[in-house]
Amino acid sequence: MPATYRVYVLQNPRGGFYIGFSENVDIRVQQHNAGMSRSTRGRGPWRIAWQSDLLTSSAARELELELKKQKGGNGFYQLAGLQRL
Repeated sequence: MPATYRVYVLQNPRGGFYIGFSENVDIRVQQHNAGMSRSTRGRGPWRIAWQSDLLTSSAARELELELKKQKGGNGFYQLAGLQRL
């Protein structure tokens, strides 16, 4: 059975976002909060703001890229179903 992935959006208390994808989002969030990811280290704690349904690897990569292209714009909030603060 092929691996499945979820795209996720994390948010920190200052309102910053991080977008990624993983086979296991819960473990990945723990890694982000433990400082195991250079891109999020020292900016947490992170919480899951949104996550996709199960996707193939290629579909997850496409959605992650699309969200990152829209990051900070209205498209980002619409694609992820998030409310602008």
